[in-house]
Amino acid sequence: MVTIEEIQINLREAIKNSALTQKEIAEKLQVHPTAVNKYMHDDVYPSLETFAKLCEILDVSSDDILGLKQ
Repeated sequence: MVTIEEIQINLREAIKNSALTQKEIAEKLQVHPTAVNKYMHDDVYPSLETFAKLCEILDVSSDDILGLKQ
């Protein structure tokens, strides 16, 4: 079973590996740039709606972030 910590690591990696800056991601999500920074560095998690948009923006599968694909 995947842990919340593993999900957060996967999300951090997807953000780091994207060609977008945190500011660009925030603009596309229509959130403050500190929100994206908090997803990266704090125990703050996006809402499900924001998570879905984030996966779309980053062009990653939610299954990959959630650790459902091996």
